Amino acid sequence: MKLHSDRFALPFHRRSLIGAAVLALCSGQALAVTPFVVKDIRVEGIQRTEAGTVFSYLPVRVGETFNDDKGSAAIKALYATGIFKDVRLEEDKGVLVVLVEERPAISSVDFSGTKEFEKDMLVKALKEIGVGEAKTFDKSAVDRAEQELKRQYLSHGLYGVKITTTVTPIERNRVTIMFAVDEGDIARIRQINIIGNKTFSDKELREAMKLSTSGWFTWYSKADQYSKTKLTGDIEAIKSFYLDRGYLEANVESTQVSITPDKKDIYLTVNITEGEKYTVADIKMDGETFGREAELKELILLKPGAVYSGALLTASNKRIMDRMGNFGYAFASVDAKPEIDRAKRLVSFSFNVDPGKRAYVRHMTISGNTTTRDEVIRREFRQFEGSWYDSNKIKLSRDRVDRLGYFKDVTVETPEAQGTSDQVDVNIAVVEKPTGNFMIGGAFSQSEKFTFTASVQQANFAGSGETIGIELNTSKYSRTIALSQTNPYFTDDGVSRAFQIYLRTTRPPAVNYGSYTIRQTGGNMTFGVPFSEIDTVFFGAGIERTTLETDVTSPQIYLNFVKQNGGPANGVGSAQTFSIPFTAAWGRDSRDSATTPTIGRYQRANLEIDVIGKSKYYRAIYEQQWYRPLTRWMTLALRGEVDYGHGLKGKAYPVFKNFYAGGMGSVRGYYSSSLGIVDVNGDALGGSTRLLGNAELQFPFPGSGTDRSLRWFTFADAGQIYQEGQKIRANELRASAGLGVSWISPVGPLKISYAKPLNEKQGDRTERFQFQMGTGF
Repeated sequence: MKLHSDRFALPFHRRSLIGAAVLALCSGQALAVTPFVVKDIRVEGIQRTEAGTVFSYLPVRVGETFNDDKGSAAIKALYATGIFKDVRLEEDKGVLVVLVEERPAISSVDFSGTKEFEKDMLVKALKEIGVGEAKTFDKSAVDRAEQELKRQYLSHGLYGVKITTTVTPIERNRVTIMFAVDEGDIARIRQINIIGNKTFSDKELREAMKLSTSGWFTWYSKADQYSKTKLTGDIEAIKSFYLDRGYLEANVESTQVSITPDKKDIYLTVNITEGEKYTVADIKMDGETFGREAELKELILLKPGAVYSGALLTASNKRIMDRMGNFGYAFASVDAKPEIDRAKRLVSFSFNVDPGKRAYVRHMTISGNTTTRDEVIRREFRQFEGSWYDSNKIKLSRDRVDRLGYFKDVTVETPEAQGTSDQVDVNIAVVEKPTGNFMIGGAFSQSEKFTFTASVQQANFAGSGETIGIELNTSKYSRTIALSQTNPYFTDDGVSRAFQIYLRTTRPPAVNYGSYTIRQTGGNMTFGVPFSEIDTVFFGAGIERTTLETDVTSPQIYLNFVKQNGGPANGVGSAQTFSIPFTAAWGRDSRDSATTPTIGRYQRANLEIDVIGKSKYYRAIYEQQWYRPLTRWMTLALRGEVDYGHGLKGKAYPVFKNFYAGGMGSVRGYYSSSLGIVDVNGDALGGSTRLLGNAELQFPFPGSGTDRSLRWFTFADAGQIYQEGQKIRANELRASAGLGVSWISPVGPLKISYAKPLNEKQGDRTERFQFQMGTGF
């Protein structure tokens, strides 16, 4: 049987009947077809599809009997593949003929008018829903793709978007698809109305929301562009705002979103029920506490008599679960059940502790380290496979990996091990950053205009965790070439070793200064011995030769040094010293990150002493940095440094060991290395004592969310340099205050500051704008 007369060998009435039967099969009706034994199967009409593919969907084989059920099943199966837009079955002298018409193939997908999204991203997204090059053309899939494009534009606030889809047939049963996009203008939030709030003002509640009307920074943050996801987050933020202030039953009842007919302005309305303010009446512990009820109760931040706070309740639950995690109970849960007395506006809580099973760590995995070797990360772990789960050790492991300074981000997840009830896996994911660094710095002043410095350094060489390479530092006033190597794990138990060979040349830091040149050649080796997770003691020795060259314009202290060390009687000429300095140091680092810390402390104390060489001196340095989050988005950073040097055995303190201050890293707003006593030419001489203090309030940049790599800050600096034997007076300190931005950009760190000197004196050299930036490789 067949529908084409040139192949149809049966009477005409039979042909009509079978044609009707085929249509009936497709419509689900039961029309009888005379069964026949299939002698052969032939497929016609295919262009790209293999005949074997068609055979695989047929429910009948050669030698079997064809009937109604098998015909219906065959047609439905072939249609379901999505490859064919028409399927017919015919019989030709016992041969089952399958005639198909294939759907066109998509030759290309293109876009015009797309500015909001990258074309490559759109092509990839549409291919995932079945519309892409080499895919089978399906009109319904193209319609879905068009709706998905509109949805993406609506999520970006482009409510006036118009999309025209054109499907063009081309040779070999193919089509091209063009999405012509008219993006229109971005719809912006014109007004946010809050209804039902009595205790708190509209302004206070709007500040808790991420969505806002247009303002100074909304061009960057896009906070004035509506999205359903952002609104959902803001609803939760408003609820949290009330919960944190005692309003236990506060709720956002409804929200309305309306858009103007021209689709350019959006109006939001938020309806709130505040409820009553509650005070905590009592706190109880319940469940299995293993005799640690008093200890766990001390972790609860909610206190009787205090106003209820949802944030403190959440933090209390987490503190208890973390403490249980220290004992191996990774699956511990805490359920704080409230008992509400609405008449008295009191709420009591019973903290029910369910420790679950004690858990072991099965596997510890590392991901994201394409360059850094696994062992470099794994040796920082303090949690080990096969041991009890300990949340403190896991956090310490994360912090130690972050403090390496090789990664932009370090995250830890502890999922339950599949197929077990008492094991977890610890998965550490890192995001690497360039560890080679080319750094330039500079400043601007009216007298010197722009000045620059530059240096090059390579860390984590070949992913080994070692710092190996050549350091180059060049500026207008100094040159440094140093060959160095630092191995943080010189021994398996964490003893580090560092050595350096260097050549330094220093000249006056200003064009009107007296002329002199200091050349230093030397090297040193230092070992670091860890005494705890955060404490390391260092000791080492070095050798250094220093040559000082002067002329008649040189500052008097340099002329005196030449005279005292075998130079000409008038000090004009050169002198050379030879020193063997020994060093002893201690460092403590409890920061959560080496690059963007938000909590913790960093301290270092260093003593350098030479009693063997010709110089005879000692030099002590103490620095402390302290970080504390004041809110979830604001960090207070404090830094202080005290440095002191003194000559031994009647020798004057070497002038080439003087400390300097001023500029980035010390007292911003003053010219680099310009503080302290100056000579008759106005030259800053440095000194044997240095005091520095810095305070910063650090904030995330508007629109950057929780990204810590981009921050702005306000600061206050103070510091001064004092000569050997000079009395330290607080009124001689120089101070400044200002604003700045720091950014760990994809090409390296950038820091910009604008400072106003607060107590400059006559003769001080000031500059308000200073910057430091670098690039990674």
